[in-house]
Amino acid sequence: MAREKGRKLIAQNRRARHDYHIDDTYEAGIVLTGTEVKSLRAGRASLVDGFAQVKDGEVWLENVHIPEYAHGTWTNHAARRPRKLLLHREEISRLIGKTQEPGRTLVPLSLYFSEGRAKVEIALARGKRTYDKRQDIAEREAKRDIERALRRRR
Repeated sequence: MAREKGRKLIAQNRRARHDYHIDDTYEAGIVLTGTEVKSLRAGRASLVDGFAQVKDGEVWLENVHIPEYAHGTWTNHAARRPRKLLLHREEISRLIGKTQEPGRTLVPLSLYFSEGRAKVEIALARGKRTYDKRQDIAEREAKRDIERALRRRR
């Protein structure tokens, strides 16, 4: 059986880029059960309320919703169970130090298949204040207005 090549996006957390300043990003593997993989291959997942945390030298993905597999039996998984993330030891020790700083957290940005394996992109982030959000919106609207004006001139 040949593995699929490339990257297939399953879910994306757009709200995270709006609510947080992204400092670093990491790609991590996920420990999943069989029915979770089947549900992900069907393109069903939600990262909206998800976060990651370091417990006992391991990184865990919490509150990510992967719905039960439709054709599953009694072996189906719990939809919001904690899932272990697979990272290198150096990355975990770096994350332990950085997440202990005040205002830092780990948020999932996207969930995808990379060469047939489920991966999650997590980010070390700082929460934005409301005035930061307003400033980002104002900059985005200004860029949009400039683009419109340039298109009209052509």
